[in-house]
Amino acid sequence: MANSVANHRKQAMIAAVVGVLSVLAVIQNGDAYEFKVGGSGDWSVVATYNQWAERSRFQIGDTLLFKYQGDKDSVLEVSKDDYNNCNTANPIAKHDDGHTVIKLDKSGPHYFISGVSDHCKHNEKVMVVVMADRSHKSSPESPPSPAPAGEESPADDKHPSSPNGASSIVMSLLCFIGGFACFLSW
Repeated sequence: MANSVANHRKQAMIAAVVGVLSVLAVIQNGDAYEFKVGGSGDWSVVATYNQWAERSRFQIGDTLLFKYQGDKDSVLEVSKDDYNNCNTANPIAKHDDGHTVIKLDKSGPHYFISGVSDHCKHNEKVMVVVMADRSHKSSPESPPSPAPAGEESPADDKHPSSPNGASSIVMSLLCFIGGFACFLSW
């Protein structure tokens, strides 16, 4: 009987620790979402990226995934003028690894074009607008800047939830509550 009680307490303690760790993991990255550019992540001339971007809601901390053949294409982050003119000469950043993940770390418009000028001219480019940070997590010294005048931000209801975000939160909380309840009952 004493051995059974000890085993039960050990199991309850393990469940409580797993629950706490799960909750902490969800809190740490619960808001970020990885967007596959165009919906599939494929970076090519065939897609219409801006129609996809207009239907999405991007937030600070989200990432964009671009998949392409690194030896034949690239992703350039550029200014608005370079975006409009498909100018590949002065990028803010250049990526050519074939599997580019870009973290959106500030609000406002972000412009991306293909590193192949001809591809850009055939609409291999995308402009995403990142919503201003309303979570008050940013430091007071550097408040987020709003989107420039004339640049509309997508509607608030267009940010997809992380595929496992909600279920992960529920499961973490259930694990924690269950483990804690078992621990208290002994």
